[in-house]
Amino acid sequence: MYSKAYIPYGGYYSTPFARWQGSLQNEHAVELAGSTAKKWLATKEIDPKIFEYLVFGKTIGQLYTFYDAPWAASLMGAPNISGMHISQACSTSTTVLNQAAAAIETGLYETSFCLLTDRCSNGPFTIWPNPKGPGGEVIKESWMMDNFDGGPWGGVAMIQTAENVVNKAGGITKEDVDRVTARRYEQYQDALANDRAFQKRYMIPAEYKISKKKMGIVEADEGITPTTLESLTPLKPVIPGGVHSFGAQTHPADGNCGLIVTTRDKARELSTDKNLEVQIVSYGYARAEQAHMAMAVVPSARMALERAGIGIKDVKAIKSHNPFTANDLYMANEMGLDVMTMNNYGCSLVYGHPQGPTGGRGIMEMIEELAILGGGYGLFTGCAAGDTGAAMVIKVS
Repeated sequence: MYSKAYIPYGGYYSTPFARWQGSLQNEHAVELAGSTAKKWLATKEIDPKIFEYLVFGKTIGQLYTFYDAPWAASLMGAPNISGMHISQACSTSTTVLNQAAAAIETGLYETSFCLLTDRCSNGPFTIWPNPKGPGGEVIKESWMMDNFDGGPWGGVAMIQTAENVVNKAGGITKEDVDRVTARRYEQYQDALANDRAFQKRYMIPAEYKISKKKMGIVEADEGITPTTLESLTPLKPVIPGGVHSFGAQTHPADGNCGLIVTTRDKARELSTDKNLEVQIVSYGYARAEQAHMAMAVVPSARMALERAGIGIKDVKAIKSHNPFTANDLYMANEMGLDVMTMNNYGCSLVYGHPQGPTGGRGIMEMIEELAILGGGYGLFTGCAAGDTGAAMVIKVS
């Protein structure tokens, strides 16, 4: 699908993810992302003026959202470039990267920066006038909770969509879910080994304000609950008769990440290891039937693989955005995968879900896993609100 879009090896970063209402709860998501990107670029000795365009991803409103992309560009040190703001729920990262790759492919520009951020903490509340409302009552919405509890079309909570997929597919038990959930926490521990050696390949600290004169630093993921099979087994399903306890679903979080998308020659120039080449190969998308969100990961993955001209057996690393454990079980059953070997080194089920940057971090981890394995194809896929899904194939040579 794509032949000209590349990510410099090491040309990306992610902050740790902090559980909502934690250390980053009061940081403006756009300001934090812009300042973090600026500091990261300085450490890499990359002049922000090399970027011709900013593709910005965010899903939760912040003050002055109207100006997000050009404002973020200015904050990161590129005040003269334009940009666009993409909000595509949990598939924002893959959609942003696809937009950048398509523009590189068509020659619209040669070097872009993809900046992704969200703050689930202290989400905004929107009100609209309702002149016909009794007593002047307004129409109101909580950006976070009202959308987690059910959208305008499906009308059911996110966790119910996962249980709907379990019921439709059949054969997935709570014991299966608990076993895979425990495995995901084991895999995350591998990223923490040797003083977090794996995470330090891509992760940088996030600074936050404690007071006017004092700053704090989040150096590692914050708010993760230690989990074992023994701790999961006695937990009751959230929905009676279901398979997901509260331990088998992700938590909202805050954080940001950034990736450079450019041409092959420029990627080689900016790479921290000239022996490694990272190519964006293809993109896939899908929409599942109503209120069956987790099913969308499979057709989107198959589209990305087909457009890449490869099969699932050609893939050496698989990462997924898995807000519920059944996402991975369904995908593994449908595509003939070993569910226990997906999502090495971590996933959103464990370290949380800031929405906008979630997929970006997963793709970075997949790139680093492929580098450790000596190269090959990687597949990232995930579900998103509205029963949609998006996937991307990356090749590390």
